[in-house]
Amino acid sequence: MRLSRLQCFVFEVFLSAVLIFPPAAISANARAQSTATIHGTLTDPSGATVPGVAVVAEPVDGARGPAVRTESGADGEFRLTVVPGRYRVTIEHGSFMRVEREFTLAAGESRTWDLRLQLERLSSSVVVTASAQAETAADTPVPVDIITRKDMDEREQIFLLPMLSASEGVSIARLGPFGGIGSLFLDGGNSYYTKVFVDGAPVNEPGGTVDFSNLTLDNVDKIEIVHGASSALFGSDAMAGVIQIFTHRGTTTKPVIELEGDGGMFDTGRGSARISGMAGPFDYSAGVAYFDTNGQGPFDPFRDTVLSGNFGWRFSDKDTLRLALRNTSSDAGQPGQTLLPDVPFAVDPGQHTDLHDFSANLTWELKPNEHWDNQLSGSESHFRQFEDSPAFDFSGTTIFNRADLEERLAYLFPGGGVTAGYVFEVENGPAEHRHNQAGYLEARYKFGNRLNLIAGGRAEANSFFGTRVVPRVSASYAMRFGHDFWGATKVRASYGEGIVEPEMFPAGCTPILKPEQSTTVDAGVDQYVASDRAKISLTYFHNDFHNIVGFNSGGANPNCLSFGGSFFNTDKARAHGSSAAFEVKATRWLNFAGNYTYDDSRVVRAPAASDPALIAGNRLFLRPLHSANLAANARFRRMNWNLAGTYVGRRADSDFLGLGITSVPAYVRFDLANSLDLGHGLSTIARVENLFNNHYQDAVGYPALRLNYRLGLKYIWGRE
Repeated sequence: MRLSRLQCFVFEVFLSAVLIFPPAAISANARAQSTATIHGTLTDPSGATVPGVAVVAEPVDGARGPAVRTESGADGEFRLTVVPGRYRVTIEHGSFMRVEREFTLAAGESRTWDLRLQLERLSSSVVVTASAQAETAADTPVPVDIITRKDMDEREQIFLLPMLSASEGVSIARLGPFGGIGSLFLDGGNSYYTKVFVDGAPVNEPGGTVDFSNLTLDNVDKIEIVHGASSALFGSDAMAGVIQIFTHRGTTTKPVIELEGDGGMFDTGRGSARISGMAGPFDYSAGVAYFDTNGQGPFDPFRDTVLSGNFGWRFSDKDTLRLALRNTSSDAGQPGQTLLPDVPFAVDPGQHTDLHDFSANLTWELKPNEHWDNQLSGSESHFRQFEDSPAFDFSGTTIFNRADLEERLAYLFPGGGVTAGYVFEVENGPAEHRHNQAGYLEARYKFGNRLNLIAGGRAEANSFFGTRVVPRVSASYAMRFGHDFWGATKVRASYGEGIVEPEMFPAGCTPILKPEQSTTVDAGVDQYVASDRAKISLTYFHNDFHNIVGFNSGGANPNCLSFGGSFFNTDKARAHGSSAAFEVKATRWLNFAGNYTYDDSRVVRAPAASDPALIAGNRLFLRPLHSANLAANARFRRMNWNLAGTYVGRRADSDFLGLGITSVPAYVRFDLANSLDLGHGLSTIARVENLFNNHYQDAVGYPALRLNYRLGLKYIWGRE
């Protein structure tokens, strides 16, 4: 059959169209005309690209089609292809603040959305305190422990000090079970060598002292423990490390109300309430809590009231104002060393201590463009302590306060940044007041994806001891990336020098004293294994402490006479050792976490030691050579179980009464916690402390709590 000329022409045109415009191309072009795209690049505050960020487009107002999901690639780029309509696009990552934006897209339209993400300060994978600018935990070269709200809830813990004691390198001492003076020792340093912040406000008394006895976890969302001298950034008191407490912020448009009540042994009762949320540019969180107990022995009552608030106002995405307040009032019986009954003056049945602590911080943050970040903050802390001891015919009130103003300016660029700051501080005590001012500079840079360097220094000018300059440098290196059985490997090291100003002794004493000083070195490795289901961290530390203030009862210094003697910068000590920590996600519902610390501390020089336990060659007070913690948490169905064990080795101590007691025995303690989700926002609370009723002492003569329990209910309304 022969084809006509017209048929041949049509066939040739069809064949040419197929060769030039294949069906796949025609189909792709048709799809492009019937769909729309959103694409962009995601970067962190320094401008570095961020991979692995979830991007979700959800249809709104009746738009067609299901939600579309993707992730940013290694270059930080993402692309969403959707059918035309209106969408709410959400960008989420564990380390960054959640971002939402609505798009209305027409067929064939392509929209670009490049975004610089802001770190989520309350995230467990973000570290705020270790450097001048917040950074991800994976990049931080300084040893940091993070305690989250989830950790606190799983253990059903109320007070701050026992929660901190579960961290590596931390040892504690309490002079009594409820309300007794609480002290913390970090990596072998003295109890006043750790600087403590609540939402940016320092809460140490002048000279570094912190009494943890009445500090609770109410309204607290996160705690960071930074190891090593950090005075280059935080000034006086940061000799061995820094602890920062972050309170809750409102994040939901619908108000969330949380109510909690429980009670237990020793006529113990507790209640708390909190409301939080967002109303347009305003976010708020306010809480109140009350704790009351008669104690496990006579003359051992304790009551504690906490008021807390965190309020923010967002003028724009680049201009914010935040106010954080916290007030704690407590009254505690102080019966004394009741385990030394043969020493009548060791026990005062009527003694009690009333504490009132207040802190406030106001911060204004302005980010005029992608490179500059300016923070102006002011804070104040007030401490009032009233002591009454009828047996010794003594009563008195001690009042301290400190207030500071800080300006911090950062210039950010891809991979790093430079931060400069100035601080002016006023401190007042019973008989003295002093002014401090300081300037600091810190630079950080990340070389590619592996090497991260931070270096800084601070010049601290104190109206009493003059000017001191302290440096700090740290580095981390990612030796390996990966998520298979043998996962990512990071090595890290840091060096720092610290200072702490002398306590405010009676008038005339402090001006002649130098600041106590420290030099801290640490090095370690973090290793992920089993497809990131397990993490192992090993750290070595060496800390030297010198110019420690000692008291010489036989010496006479006409410029500093007090209590029958004089104060001098004579003592020296050191602490070195290692710690190991691990986390294991055994199954979807079972997790393990634990740590071990070896802390070899020594008194190097103490020429005027007033007690045999303080002489050179002995271990430092209340710092065990060996300590360990282990916790197992099981969450299945609607129930959560948490079993935590603590081992504390023998510690050097003294009765200070000439009885010859120079140490406190080792002990092991287990705590059990449980909660059950009953639905509709209601859940149970149950906690048993000292499960096996071990009798032990945190300090010579002061008994710790025996077996005790609490039972209660928690109700949450409005959570999205």
